Amino acid sequence: MLVLLVDSSTPAVTAALAEVSADGVVLRASRCTVDARAHGELLAPQVDAVLADVGARPADLAGIVAGLGPGPFTGLRVGLVTAATMGQVLGVPTYGVCSLDGLGHPTGASEPAAGELVLAATDARRREVYWAVYDGAGRRVAGPDVAAPVVVAGRARDLAVTVAVGDGAQRYADVLGLPVRAEPRYPDPLALARLAAERIRAGAPGEALTPLYLRRPDAVAATGHKPVLR
Repeated sequence: MLVLLVDSSTPAVTAALAEVSADGVVLRASRCTVDARAHGELLAPQVDAVLADVGARPADLAGIVAGLGPGPFTGLRVGLVTAATMGQVLGVPTYGVCSLDGLGHPTGASEPAAGELVLAATDARRREVYWAVYDGAGRRVAGPDVAAPVVVAGRARDLAVTVAVGDGAQRYADVLGLPVRAEPRYPDPLALARLAAERIRAGAPGEALTPLYLRRPDAVAATGHKPVLR
């Protein structure tokens, strides 16, 4: 089954195709561009590009997997709206995966040692990070949450975390006080596919793609009006 993967929870705009079968999951094509200001402009062309890379059409898709965040409001919406709209138009199920799980799930070179706990952190702006902690099997043992790096450092010490991944971990490595792996820096599309594979194989019903914002958007509607006449 050919599955489209999209994630726009970080500055990395990602579109990929994976083949999901009874034997496993194989990544067929992937495009990723890092630009925090161009999610809306980049994602649709990247979806077209990965389909072209394997000679497929949208009608060939059996499902769509989207990273649910956490992530900044505007960028995250782009991926989720794209996935939901395509799913509805094509009549295929959509499945959501926490984007941090795509950092903490072991894939190849990123696989942690037995017993090792991994902190996955992405940049949440406002001098904060979105974070979660994973065991060696990729199971989430804490989070997801958003907090200042110094607070996350304390939680990591309490949990005996030994290594960190993600662009947030790289940005605040001096505060976190942990060795940081160079990769994965952003959610791995192969990990997202593997995390949704069981649902895809089972033909599970599609899910509503509910974003994990974890905090209010920067821009909110005014709740009152200031008098202009005195």
